[in-house]
Amino acid sequence: MAVVEKERKSMWSKSDAINLLILISIASLLGVYLISTAVLISKDGVFYIERAQQFPSNPVGIIKAHPPGYPFLIFIAHKFAGLFSNSSSAQSWIYSAQSITLLCRLLALTALYFIGKILVGSRKSFWAVFILIILPYPARFGSDVLRDWPYILFLGAGFLSLLLGAKQSKWWMFGVTGLVAGFGHIVRPECVQLVIYGVLWLLIILFRPRCNMSRTKALCGLLALLAIFSICAFPYVKIRGRVLPAQLEEMLDFPRRVQPDKPAADSFDYSNNIYKAGSILGNTVKAIGELFKEVSENLMYFFMPVLLIGLYIRFQKKRLLTEPEGFFEVVFLLFNILMLILLHFDRGYISGRHCLALVILLAFYLPGGLEVLAALLEKKHPLNKQKESKPAGIRLNWFWILVFTGTVICLPKLLTPLRIEKQAYRAAAQWIKENSNSEDVVLSPDHRINFYAERKMGEFSGGDIPNDVKYIVKKFKRQEEVLSYGSKISRRFSLLKQWQSKKTVIAVYGLVN
Repeated sequence: MAVVEKERKSMWSKSDAINLLILISIASLLGVYLISTAVLISKDGVFYIERAQQFPSNPVGIIKAHPPGYPFLIFIAHKFAGLFSNSSSAQSWIYSAQSITLLCRLLALTALYFIGKILVGSRKSFWAVFILIILPYPARFGSDVLRDWPYILFLGAGFLSLLLGAKQSKWWMFGVTGLVAGFGHIVRPECVQLVIYGVLWLLIILFRPRCNMSRTKALCGLLALLAIFSICAFPYVKIRGRVLPAQLEEMLDFPRRVQPDKPAADSFDYSNNIYKAGSILGNTVKAIGELFKEVSENLMYFFMPVLLIGLYIRFQKKRLLTEPEGFFEVVFLLFNILMLILLHFDRGYISGRHCLALVILLAFYLPGGLEVLAALLEKKHPLNKQKESKPAGIRLNWFWILVFTGTVICLPKLLTPLRIEKQAYRAAAQWIKENSNSEDVVLSPDHRINFYAERKMGEFSGGDIPNDVKYIVKKFKRQEEVLSYGSKISRRFSLLKQWQSKKTVIAVYGLVN
């Protein structure tokens, strides 16, 4: 325990440099591999790239429509890539977007390592970040065109500054948190949680000084946090004309959305209120169940029992909330779990991307759980009965075996190319790009086909084919299926692709002149 405390006081050492070099190297190799083998980017990715393309001509419109932070990063990355190549193709935008996402992931992992060093010590932090690197879903998010890792970068950097400010009694670090949260707010509004955590801690210090931080320092920290965040966030809020995003306002209005109001009655309707309470309770239970499932899936199920052991060990610690790191851990967990429950009320589901921030914090409890599990296994099934006869370097260790087993479980999914099941979409886009004119309009079941083909998306709601449409892309389940529009169209291209047990037939039809 004394060793961990000593490590926490020293934020940088030679061993940290070695640990980070190993971790960043592994994450970089995996990230480049996933980028180079990706078949298709996410649907959201097309949305972000199109916003980035429109940024120079309509910055105010982009800011009003959606948080502009991530599209702006893509725009900057593409500008930088333009120093070495003049290409403005869809593929150049895709690579620029994937590269900036990967860079944010690598920087975020650096911040996360030091957060882990404060929370659990450098050794456990190394293994926590290593496990986080090999987990397939977080890794794939970091090589796709998604804003999750840019958001984690700001969230992690702000959380680290909170921990340093609270543990080292440096009030100005709370100003750094306000700065990071202000810029992170334009990537994802959830970065505001950093301000909430800082305000809560500093208010506690104002009433009950601790950790060698006086009331004067706490007040200065509070003013710096709120002032700098407000200065950074004000231009964005002013342009948008609202403080909270529309989606967040809807989430916070969940009680009204759970059950439609019944017609007004003269007397208080106990049955209606009981029904609403039961509905809220039922939806909460569903949300918790969905959250547990998504976290388990992110941890590839193998690490879930390990996490439960690690959580039990961590929260057995006495006076956890009196320490800065314990306080911020607890409020982070509670806040993010609450937000995910509200999200489930609003949308009816929770995805793996939604709970990424929660999974990242929970990863710091995995090494502790692995150590306990390894000790239990060693007690029941000792691997080194004659330790004195074996050199220390080749002794078997249950901890290593468990980490190796988890890595082997993760590798098949981790090394599977992004959206390999969508190969037919990519092939159809390539055929259209090579066999049509740049001004041709294409109807397709997925906007990504048009984006990769660099062709305008047509609008079609049934009935006759619009006059400006030249090609129609159709998805079938069987090869023999056809699109019936009489003699108006003919099949120009067809491809059957199978991934595991799923078959996809993509056909491209051209209009007959």
